[in-house]
Amino acid sequence: MRPTGKLHLGNYMGALANWVKLQDQDAQYDCYFFIADLHALTTDYADTSGIAPNTLEVALDFLAAGLDPERSTIFVQSQVKQHYELPLLLGMITPLGWLERVPSYKEMQDNLATKDLTTYGFLGYPVLMASDILLYQPQFVPVGQDQQAHVELTREIARRFNQFYKFDGREVLPEPKVLLTPSPKLPGTDGRKMSKSYGNTIQMTDAEAVVRQKLKTMVTDPARVRRTDKGDPDKCPVGDLHKVFSTAETLAKVYDGCRSAGIGCIECKGWAADALVQILQPIQERRASYSTAMVKEILKDGSRRARTRAEQTMHEVHSAMQLTLTDEVGR
Repeated sequence: MRPTGKLHLGNYMGALANWVKLQDQDAQYDCYFFIADLHALTTDYADTSGIAPNTLEVALDFLAAGLDPERSTIFVQSQVKQHYELPLLLGMITPLGWLERVPSYKEMQDNLATKDLTTYGFLGYPVLMASDILLYQPQFVPVGQDQQAHVELTREIARRFNQFYKFDGREVLPEPKVLLTPSPKLPGTDGRKMSKSYGNTIQMTDAEAVVRQKLKTMVTDPARVRRTDKGDPDKCPVGDLHKVFSTAETLAKVYDGCRSAGIGCIECKGWAADALVQILQPIQERRASYSTAMVKEILKDGSRRARTRAEQTMHEVHSAMQLTLTDEVGR
């Protein structure tokens, strides 16, 4: 996850909640989660002042969500030097056309038209992303459907590497499979997808009063102009929040009350706020239990563990590419 500031409920439901579930399946998955500060440079290279403080904020949100440094490796990308090394080697074999066809390449240039993204780093970020994955020789990458294209490119790069190079007669980089994780539709306060760039988020750190105030201003079903107008929760952003966070009992009251005009939007928003506060309270309590020093120590230890694992891969990569002199001299 890129360090662009404190995380919001869209980040939590889209990724973090799923990561915690995977972590808790101890016997099945050995999990690596990192803060992608190098990726932040692909778009924010002109002002890097926020990267370090935002890295700590994201780490706090990781821990607050329930990621456990005893059961998962939590680290900072730039502190594992192999994340610089493997992209260079994979970049040597990745065709330019593969990068130019990545769906988000043109999309991000259009969305961030005020920034100059005609850089080597921005064009090559899918190689960096592929390296982030392949360094740990994983079987699975947990992503939502919108990220499948990136994983497929990773598989293609791994396949091309394995065609050229072998280590003791075997393939070095496995082609990871997509592990699809649920990513429910989560609208922001303006009805669009919850996103920092839209300024419509509910943050994981928002106090109860802030959550309730944001919900009060949230857009609703446009058909409900007056209190007596009937509405449809399936056409209402607040209804979408209820589907994700509310109990079946509350959701039934929402559908009945909205469609019959038996409840007003203010009451419905209050119920949604109740559900959000109940989700956020334990998250915020966990966050408050960590000091800055504790977080830095967790990241330091996680980065050390990640370096050890990544170096195993790089030894095989170097040997396969017959760059063994580097290993002999010392890395």
